[in-house]
Amino acid sequence: MRLISFCVWNLLLLIVICTTVENEDRKPNLQSTQASFEATSAFSSLVNGSSKWSNHSITVAGSRDSGDKLNQLLLPIGLYVDDDDTLYIADTGNNRVMEWKSGATVGRVVAGGNGFGSKMNQLFDPTDVIVDHESDSVIICDRRNTRIVQWPLQGGTTGQIIISNISCFGLAKDNAGFLYVTDTMNDTVRRWKMGDYTREGIVVAGGDEIGGNLNQLDGPKFLFVDSEQSVYVTDWSDNHRVTKWTKGSKQSLIVVGGDNYIEGHIQLSDPRGIVVDRYGTVYVVENMFSLITEWPKGATVGKIILNRPAYLEENWFNGPEDLSFDRNGNLYVVDSHNSLVRKFLLK
Repeated sequence: MRLISFCVWNLLLLIVICTTVENEDRKPNLQSTQASFEATSAFSSLVNGSSKWSNHSITVAGSRDSGDKLNQLLLPIGLYVDDDDTLYIADTGNNRVMEWKSGATVGRVVAGGNGFGSKMNQLFDPTDVIVDHESDSVIICDRRNTRIVQWPLQGGTTGQIIISNISCFGLAKDNAGFLYVTDTMNDTVRRWKMGDYTREGIVVAGGDEIGGNLNQLDGPKFLFVDSEQSVYVTDWSDNHRVTKWTKGSKQSLIVVGGDNYIEGHIQLSDPRGIVVDRYGTVYVVENMFSLITEWPKGATVGKIILNRPAYLEENWFNGPEDLSFDRNGNLYVVDSHNSLVRKFLLK
């Protein structure tokens, strides 16, 4: 009798455990929302539409003088902030990717740095970079070579081509293991399963020729992917907007900007880097007027959170390209024309 009771009890316990696991899978996964922010970098749940940042920046990469030394950058564009606040920077003017540890005064070349060119130890105007922890490597948009390359983070002297013949600009990844790429020549965003690049990428945004309709893009730059695999794109050339493409949709929703962009109005001016928090607030770089603006979900009017006139002298930034957050909610801006990466502390 004790044996039968023991077996019945364990069977019931097993059923409870299995049911609990199944129900956990069906619950809204708050962790996956945070994990999805690897599309750009590490991210903090502290960031929301009411967040504010310090009025003074800290230079965390680069120096006062641009150049090709290990403490310098030259016209950087893309940025990835890892979980431990290590920065990975597309140092475009130097045709290399730099790794910059938190608190370090010099960086380390992890890809390129051998002059511009198409050899496998070279890059030519890289514009964006992400980290693939599964393979301990960086994935890079090697723009002028119209290819995407992968370089090992440890001991690598050459990279390998994983995607060819693509006019890439921005890169992102989601928490399901997919790589997303903006293709500026074909005005699309394409998606690949990471590690399987033998097939042509699936179009997940644009693809119906160039234009300003809801099923079109015009020179897409950066992008962000949320936990539901919705793709946010800075639709740059003539559209000056941010569009959202839900998974499987053939048409987008304009979430920021649109026609007739004018500084100080609700439209965008030359949008570049983008991040979306878990509440749907969009944070976007406006390159032309050197602004960082914030757009709560459903808002028709944005708010300037950083701008050029407010940061004169050492805090003045010019021609920002990309932005990111770390897990403490601090904001990072790629100050391209000053060849710096700046950090603004969350208040």
